[in-house]
Amino acid sequence: MAQLLPSIPILLALISWACGVPTARNISATRHFQVDAEDAHLSVPQLILKYGYGAEVHHATTEDGYILELHRIPKPGAPVVLLMHGLLCSSADWVSIGPGNGLAYLLADQGYDVWLGNARGNRYSRKHRTLTPKMFAFWQFSWHEIGFYDLPASIDYVLEKTGRSKLHYIGHSQGTTSFFVMTSTRPEYNAKIALAQALAPVAFTANMQSPLLRIMSLFQDTLAALFETFGVAEFAPSNAILHDISKLLCTTQISNNLCLNVLFQLAGANPDQVDLKLIPILMGHTPAGASTKQIVHYAQGVRSGKFRQYDHGTIKNRFVYGTADPPVYNLTQVTAPVVFYYALNDYLAVPVDVERLSRGIGNLAGYRQVRMETFNHLDFLFAKDVRTLLYEEILGNVRRYGSV
Repeated sequence: MAQLLPSIPILLALISWACGVPTARNISATRHFQVDAEDAHLSVPQLILKYGYGAEVHHATTEDGYILELHRIPKPGAPVVLLMHGLLCSSADWVSIGPGNGLAYLLADQGYDVWLGNARGNRYSRKHRTLTPKMFAFWQFSWHEIGFYDLPASIDYVLEKTGRSKLHYIGHSQGTTSFFVMTSTRPEYNAKIALAQALAPVAFTANMQSPLLRIMSLFQDTLAALFETFGVAEFAPSNAILHDISKLLCTTQISNNLCLNVLFQLAGANPDQVDLKLIPILMGHTPAGASTKQIVHYAQGVRSGKFRQYDHGTIKNRFVYGTADPPVYNLTQVTAPVVFYYALNDYLAVPVDVERLSRGIGNLAGYRQVRMETFNHLDFLFAKDVRTLLYEEILGNVRRYGSV
């Protein structure tokens, strides 16, 4: 029962959230990604090595015992950039579309020391000092803990290894949520950020248009109790299930590709920006693993309209927080410079919610709408023209805020 419950909505969750080799330096931007089917079966370090870049694997341990795996495209002595993925995803998000297009590769080509984070519970960060993923206790976290523990541990590790005092931070979706958690609850980390760039920033979710999250928001108390009762803690099916689903539903035509049709309903439709050969590669890397509490926490925000800590219910809230309601995150504590990038066709980071967030933070350094009306939530990572529409500006901002 514990395995079957999350398998029903997982495909929707996955595609809503979320996801002769040429040498690294001679690949130009192209609307068709230079990737192949093998990429679905390679780890992130293997992918990076395959395309001619150096790759390192590092591990950072959080204060509460989780062992996080970081991937690095090394450039010792260079300014440091840390990239953080979204919900159900991993460091693969930044390399899946290949050299000449993937943001991690573009940053490396510009001479930066590139680090890719992995949140607790995903495929690369499933170790703990005393717990294992088979234990219910391992999964008792939401994105609050990712922001409060994982990001600080990753940042401290990277800065210690590189000898730098600051780094550039780039996050997508949940990678922005966790950043706002960190900088509002542990404001001393603002001083360690040269510039944060938030792609599809998510904090307030009252206007989120994802059917999955809206339905979950209606039944969040029942779902939380059900997950607790049956010990359903990890929100992901087996890779074999997804592989079988993808073969049946993900055809080579946009018109009858059910995977894409569902994606368009949940993340926003933008068929002209889809390279179909990328779909099986994404299915090979996503879902990378998450706690059910991460999903429920977002659903809570849809109903409450607030950006606040996890709601355990009135009785447990009084025990955990000392109040009947969870504490609201104090966004005025976010004093590191932050640039926002949002899209009009994003069903998850809805413009009105992003605008509300932008008014709350303490140091908004930029507020940028992607100049394509159909650009959606996943286009920030996988659109054919993402380099020219978005990444070149991101690279320019990293240069503008200088060497740190």
